[in-house]
Amino acid sequence: MIKFENVSKKYGSSPAAVKSLNFEINNGELLVLIGPSGCGKTTTMKMINRLITHSGGKITIDGKDIETMDPVKLRRSIGYVIQQVGLFPHYTIEENIALIPGLNKWKESDIKERVNQLMNTVGLEPEKYAKRYPKELSGGQQQRVGVARALAANPDIILMDEPFGALDPITREQLQDELLRIQSEMHKTIAFVTHDMDEALKLGDRIAIMKDGELLQLDTPDQLLSNPSHGFVEEFIGKKRIYQNPDYIPVTDIMRDNPALILPSKAPSVAINIMRQRKTDTLIVGDESGKLLGVLSGYELQAMKEHNQTLKELIHPVELVLGHSATAKDALKLIAKAAYGIIPVVDDTNKVIGIVTKGSLLSFFSNQWSEDGGEFT
Repeated sequence: MIKFENVSKKYGSSPAAVKSLNFEINNGELLVLIGPSGCGKTTTMKMINRLITHSGGKITIDGKDIETMDPVKLRRSIGYVIQQVGLFPHYTIEENIALIPGLNKWKESDIKERVNQLMNTVGLEPEKYAKRYPKELSGGQQQRVGVARALAANPDIILMDEPFGALDPITREQLQDELLRIQSEMHKTIAFVTHDMDEALKLGDRIAIMKDGELLQLDTPDQLLSNPSHGFVEEFIGKKRIYQNPDYIPVTDIMRDNPALILPSKAPSVAINIMRQRKTDTLIVGDESGKLLGVLSGYELQAMKEHNQTLKELIHPVELVLGHSATAKDALKLIAKAAYGIIPVVDDTNKVIGIVTKGSLLSFFSNQWSEDGGEFT
């Protein structure tokens, strides 16, 4: 765990660049530091490995004050990735990745094994790329090497200073996905600096929003979106940003919460009458407690109504169901595959609490569009 206790940074007589920071970065957590230029986010990150020395307060790593640590050993124990990559142009790719393990006096065979392992991890075939030089690689490939080099000595902590900021949008998204994949496997403690809120929302387990050297809010992405604690936080995130991020919209916000529900013991004529009243071509079938049993098609109901005494024989099982904790993104992924164009939403007991349809999705998002004057912000 990395812990900041009343940490500040001041340069001469200038106003403090960082003011009395108090927060923790948990083991295995990816914490994003974000804010406008000059807010102190990069200064905060660089104080962790003593590239910048804090003026006041205390920073500890697993309970140990970093001021008591040898700065060279500290930096070698922490991975570091920057926007400009910082590869040595006269070193091959394998030599760049092997740098820190070599300085730490690893065995040659262990270094070779580690380099090959990491090149595969970041998607660069060792046989193809190990002997190349940085100038022979694209910007995205160089950044992959930078990530591999940061992981080379197997550090518990990695600092990433706008590592994808100079890349084109497609490469940037690919490397964001790659980082999430690597993090899911390795569970490193990562402090990640960015100025891009969409990147922060995608990557961060938690996000720290800073302004003028102060920490305004540190929270999970969904809490930041739904409960900004400060006017600047709301403004910086963007009031409608949640609607650009269906990951954070609960399915309960977009579902219809009064679906047409019928018991399997009812007659087809009763079902047809309910469909007419509700102006729907499908019905959800549930038991006496409202638990999901299946779905009825109006077309088949009309065709078979003379041949069935009850609905039991006409029920189709429901293959696609959304839980109450699902999101709009989950619904968007499934709706095209949903039989009859509907997806039931159920609670933990399988009781039907609503349905999502193509119409309810379209209506929800089009309302957000119109409320914002014709465009998302």
